[in-house]
Amino acid sequence: MTSVPNVELLGAPPQEESALLTPAAVQFVSELVTTFESRVDQIFLDRKLRKAKLDQSGSLPDFSSDTKHIRDDGDWQVSPVPRRLANRHVDLGDVSPANTQHFVAALNSSAQGIQVDLDDGHCPSWPNQLKGLHNVYKAIHGTLEGVPPIASAPVIMFRPRAWNMIEQNMLVNGRQIPGPLFDFGLFMFHNAKILLEQESGPFFYLPKLEGYKEARLWNQIFDWAEEKLGLPLGSVRAVVLIENILASFEMHEILYELRQHSAGLNCGVWDYSASFIINFGHRTDFILPDRSKYVNMERHFLKSYMDLTIKTCHSRGCHATGGMSAILLPTVDSTQRNAIIEKTCRSKKTEIEAGVDGFLVYDIGLIEPMHKLWQKHAPSDNQYSVKRSEVSVTAKDLLLVPSGGVTLEGLKHNIAVGVLFIEAWLRGKGHFPFKGAVEDSATAEISRSQVWQWIRHGAKLEDNGNTVTCTMVKELVKEFQKQHSSNLTSDEERRRLEKASKIFEIVVITREFPAFITTYLSSESAFLDSVKHLT
Repeated sequence: MTSVPNVELLGAPPQEESALLTPAAVQFVSELVTTFESRVDQIFLDRKLRKAKLDQSGSLPDFSSDTKHIRDDGDWQVSPVPRRLANRHVDLGDVSPANTQHFVAALNSSAQGIQVDLDDGHCPSWPNQLKGLHNVYKAIHGTLEGVPPIASAPVIMFRPRAWNMIEQNMLVNGRQIPGPLFDFGLFMFHNAKILLEQESGPFFYLPKLEGYKEARLWNQIFDWAEEKLGLPLGSVRAVVLIENILASFEMHEILYELRQHSAGLNCGVWDYSASFIINFGHRTDFILPDRSKYVNMERHFLKSYMDLTIKTCHSRGCHATGGMSAILLPTVDSTQRNAIIEKTCRSKKTEIEAGVDGFLVYDIGLIEPMHKLWQKHAPSDNQYSVKRSEVSVTAKDLLLVPSGGVTLEGLKHNIAVGVLFIEAWLRGKGHFPFKGAVEDSATAEISRSQVWQWIRHGAKLEDNGNTVTCTMVKELVKEFQKQHSSNLTSDEERRRLEKASKIFEIVVITREFPAFITTYLSSESAFLDSVKHLT
């Protein structure tokens, strides 16, 4: 119990991090939860109803006639962003603040912004949440060793957990609370005033919104927090990550709801692609082909989505940013390193030419090459002048499933990423390196979704015409487990890999497809048992 009425903390915080959970901070979070919890619950009811209507009717989403007046009204604009958000050519992505070494290195980098991440690239164990939030607190208050003053460091773009995540260690009025309200509340209470004084925030990335009503809720939360903390209206700024196909039909509306708090929209590839399977994966006409071979930003459905994001944002005077390059640069082989940098530059040059105003990279070594790329091809702060008036995107464009099949290599790759992501979570890590790239929950989502879908529909392998079955997948999981175990040095590691393999098998054959693997894992007893002792 705490000294705050109706609040229980179930996990004792480490002594250092306990400074976050002061009575005043806990009271602030409690009031935030009490005010908005019922509206968060309504989001999930709305999501279920929308999904049920689409499933029952067999219909597909389209641009709503109810909000056509917002899309057609050419007069409204998003409020201009603060000075430090004017140029964000290069953000670092997936920076879990619980990884102190990486967080400190990011704050010392030449990136314009850092996606300080409690979502895709972070494992939300209780120790991780408190350590991450405390590291952010120390960085902003100038007490994190080796970090420059916050006014001269890259801006912190704080990404709280998505709506689907629960904070299991704090109860308000006898209920576990929404994870993003816990993250947002503690971040704002401790840091917002200092960030505002230093012209450095508070700034956010908002993950996994599915429509404008969810943006409206965040806007109400921002208004409430600004009033409670005595901040000027519009102090909070947020980039919305368009990570769901349903949200792509409501981008104007999302910006309209957040127009005093918006810092634009962001588009990526893997969560967005996975949302096709989450929403329509049971339909035979929505079988997504091998992502390694056939799914990239040049395919029509993804190119249309990016073009529409750029056109929408620039028509409303705000940033449209591209996805994250998850490439990891080798540290020894300079020839290979230079080749990878050159290849990444070619890919990101395409996004610049399309009109984006920035994008993300994971590897700090890619920051300087990306800055040079921007300086050469689009040196101004933004590309708002690139209106993309030639772009005319229809529902058919956004929903066009790319052609292609399933390969054995792609199936094996998805199995490996899915199993290793679960294994990483079981040891309290939200991302991991694999075959020269960093993998996180976004790639885990598309990986496990594709395997589930290919089993469900009996997809045929291009290689030999064999049908993807549960038996085949289990054999491939066993084969991967055997190969990977040879690289492990302890029985504990092998047992964890075996546990992760079993969980993966359950996830890809379950009758009712879990909408989010992170939600499933965070309530899975194997995860809870594994992370409760982590420090």
